[in-house]
Amino acid sequence: MKYKFETAALSKIKSDIIVVGVFQGEDLGNVIAGIDQSLANGSGNFAASIAEAASHEAFQGKASQVVSLPTYDNLACKKLMLVGLGNSKDFKPAVSRKIAANMARRFSNSTMTSICFVGRFAQEEHEDTSKKRKKSQPSSKSAAAEKASAAEKGGSDKSAGDKESDVAQHLRALVEGWNLGRYSFEKYKSQKDDKKSKAEITLSFAGIKETKLASKACSVGDTIASATNLARALIAEPASYMTPTRLADEAKRIAKEYDLSCKVLDSAQVEKLGMGAFLGVAKGADEPAKFIVLKYDADKSKKTVAIIGKGITFDSGGLSLKPAAGMEHMKYDMSGAAAVLGAMQVIGDLKPNVSVLGLIAATENMPGSNALHPGDVLTSMNGKTIEVNNTDAEGRLVLADALTYASRQNVDEMIDLATLTGAVVTALGRVAAGIMGSNQELVDKLIAAGKDAGENLWQLPLYDEYKDSLKSDIADLKNAGSRGEAASSSAAMFLKEFVDGKPWAHLDIAGPGWLDKDRDECNKGGTAFGVRTICQYILNYA
Repeated sequence: MKYKFETAALSKIKSDIIVVGVFQGEDLGNVIAGIDQSLANGSGNFAASIAEAASHEAFQGKASQVVSLPTYDNLACKKLMLVGLGNSKDFKPAVSRKIAANMARRFSNSTMTSICFVGRFAQEEHEDTSKKRKKSQPSSKSAAAEKASAAEKGGSDKSAGDKESDVAQHLRALVEGWNLGRYSFEKYKSQKDDKKSKAEITLSFAGIKETKLASKACSVGDTIASATNLARALIAEPASYMTPTRLADEAKRIAKEYDLSCKVLDSAQVEKLGMGAFLGVAKGADEPAKFIVLKYDADKSKKTVAIIGKGITFDSGGLSLKPAAGMEHMKYDMSGAAAVLGAMQVIGDLKPNVSVLGLIAATENMPGSNALHPGDVLTSMNGKTIEVNNTDAEGRLVLADALTYASRQNVDEMIDLATLTGAVVTALGRVAAGIMGSNQELVDKLIAAGKDAGENLWQLPLYDEYKDSLKSDIADLKNAGSRGEAASSSAAMFLKEFVDGKPWAHLDIAGPGWLDKDRDECNKGGTAFGVRTICQYILNYA
């Protein structure tokens, strides 16, 4: 997509739509005058007219409030949108991301080609303009100029670098949000939605200087959003198309395009490695299993991070068959794999100073004639034996061997992503993923990365007592613990048996990985949850 930095005054900006953010309780007339003083001058006083029109719509700047107003030929743009930013102290990049996504969705059926966001987030402080100046007309010096003067005199607690970084974060969030909000998957519709805008959109940002940091922020936002949408498309594909083989083909394409190394192991090669847990799950499917290995080697690598995705391209539950209701959504059980592919695309594009190993254990879980029986015993890659008491607890089996493989590749830390348990949906709903792990520093950094990226992570416990539920009478472990009790933590405790003492974190993304309706930057269907968190962690925290 295209983006630019607009230097013209608000009244002179040529754009189909201009979006102006307003904090709750601000005086709108002062806001408009502060952006462009000329709009408060003269007999017409456009700023006052806009404030009056907005008041008739009960616009108060509350979060998510939107009002569309005519420009009365005072602006060069066709339409002025007022968007509520909520309380100024709560204004974070996540708010900008949501605004952009909802704007993109709002105008998905329009023919517009440009939209301009007025950069009020460029201010390092958000002054309270709710009180009107009583004894004089607005000063000829704009609010922005007054702030710049105050900053020059040392009136701000933030350094210029901090302020520039804050602006960059908002820019990245706006670009991300816009791209994420515009996403739709129409491949299988015989009649495409011709009303949806197919034109390339130019995003412009007024009141913000074009700097290397600002331009890079836009580019990074574009890159991460594009990769997230790629992962969404992989999840949206029917399981009859998005087989383990096609998932492997997608990995090869990404590797070729972004200069990554890639190898795909077939069942015979996997068997030589001793991955009995992974192959046990694959036995019931006609589709051949694939173990996908992607690698990015940084020139001056600080460390190597392994990201591991559950790649069950369809989960019937095996002989422990799932109920029919909702089974069509089980194509999303490869969301962890899709997130790994999306993240690896970003890593290959942006080339951070951290080496990254991406692993995907891809298979279907089907009730074929050779399928696992409840009660069967498997031998995993690290030699531990597993009694399978539930064939629908297959994700932890494929991840067990993937984690063992990762631990033997001289990685410094491991992160797995999996739609692992329905219990995490019961606990956290569709708004947060559960996170557990063996290393608190890693867990804390991932939670922080998720917060920055707009993806919520909530830590669940890994008490030693949960291991008691995994004891088997005939093997080292059983794959499913006490049913109905701490199922998410029990599943993570099972995985911990295969990390070989490495710093490790497990993201159970079953809840936010699928939505039944659009929510801000997360669209209905597979959300590709985890792409943004992993990218944020690799770029800023690893």
